[in-house]
Amino acid sequence: MIRPMIRHTIRSFRCVIAAALFAGSFSAFAQQPSAPQSLDRIAAVVDEDIILQSELDRAIANIRSQYTGREAQLPPGDVLQRQVLERLILIRLQSARAASTGMRISDEEVNDAVNNIATQNKITIDQLRQQLAKDGLNYSDFRNSLRDEIVIQRLRQRFAQGRINVSDAEVDVALAAQAGGNTQYRLAHILVALPEGATAEQIGTGQKKIEGIKGLLDRGEMEFSAAAVRYSDSPNALEGGDLGWRALDQIPTSFSGTIRTMQIGQIIGPIRGPSGFQLLKLEETRNAQAGDAKMVTQYQARHILIRSEEGKDDAAAKAKLETLRARITGGADFAELAGKNSEDTVSKARGGDLGWFAQDDYGTDFGAQIASLGDGQVSAPFKTQAGWHIMERIGTRQVNATDENRRSQIRESIGQRKLEDEWNRFLREMRGEAFIDIRVGTPAAGPGAG
Repeated sequence: MIRPMIRHTIRSFRCVIAAALFAGSFSAFAQQPSAPQSLDRIAAVVDEDIILQSELDRAIANIRSQYTGREAQLPPGDVLQRQVLERLILIRLQSARAASTGMRISDEEVNDAVNNIATQNKITIDQLRQQLAKDGLNYSDFRNSLRDEIVIQRLRQRFAQGRINVSDAEVDVALAAQAGGNTQYRLAHILVALPEGATAEQIGTGQKKIEGIKGLLDRGEMEFSAAAVRYSDSPNALEGGDLGWRALDQIPTSFSGTIRTMQIGQIIGPIRGPSGFQLLKLEETRNAQAGDAKMVTQYQARHILIRSEEGKDDAAAKAKLETLRARITGGADFAELAGKNSEDTVSKARGGDLGWFAQDDYGTDFGAQIASLGDGQVSAPFKTQAGWHIMERIGTRQVNATDENRRSQIRESIGQRKLEDEWNRFLREMRGEAFIDIRVGTPAAGPGAG
């Protein structure tokens, strides 16, 4: 069987791009002369792309293989088909959006990802191939799923750069709320989604459905994880609604206070949130371990970012920054030029100021540049995944890493929570704007639906 780290990696793909693991592209399928073209049909049209029934069938078979020995937890076939097809549709839309912005994932990047997985499991690539085969996974499809995962994560990163900002005040409030505690909570949820601008009728139908699900749970007629698999509209439905371990600052404030008083196994809700109605279950709690105190160096800097689309316009972006750098060294105000020219929508309003940060907080490429500068020095143009930058190092300081790590962790947690909310809203909007023609049957709405 596949080693735990590989299985965890594959499981993460399945959570994000699960149904695509065995879903090859239409062009790849069409190039196989032995494939019986006349026996295949279109399961869905997604803008200018299509999803074939054979792709959907392979993806469903992949999900069923994960539930070997636990088949009773899976929903009826039509519900499972709907959930898997929705995942495939979202993958298509995200991949198309990434491609439209010029994102391309090279074979070298995929090779690096494969090598990292093998290294983490202390095995060779050949052994990885063998273990994948033993678990019924095709190596080529595994690489394709890696490619999809990388491009989707990169799309999320780019999305976050322009929209997600966490203030010091938010971090201070979260620190005060924790009151010195290190408790983490393992949660699961069931979501009955509502569309943007839901009508009174849609809200009523959704509320009736979530109350019907809650009734099943209260009467002990179904386990929470089984109900999530069968009825939840969340992307993690097929994982039993598992949200993993979260600190309080990673939990929406609307019910983080309630979670602190919950008993293990307790279910709260229905709760009305931005995505719809939710039921939330506390599975476990644990205390996170605090690290030993140590001093680390932090840097204060400001930058100007010019984006370039995966190799396109690199020369123009670099040339523009070289011109700006020449103006700065000639006496022009860095903050003024950042406000007028930077494409980092978060920092440009502050004159490009990034505040205090540890060396690699913005990635190793950025960190290498900041470490090589002296205070007051402006870098030559350099490139990261975000685009091209010039940066001025303002100062350095030594701080207690324990306190700063805690602040950094809280800042990241709040940012991830905001990103999750914004990203899910973005996905709903993207799907709502797309042309989707589903040509396979759809299931009933579920318990309590009218």
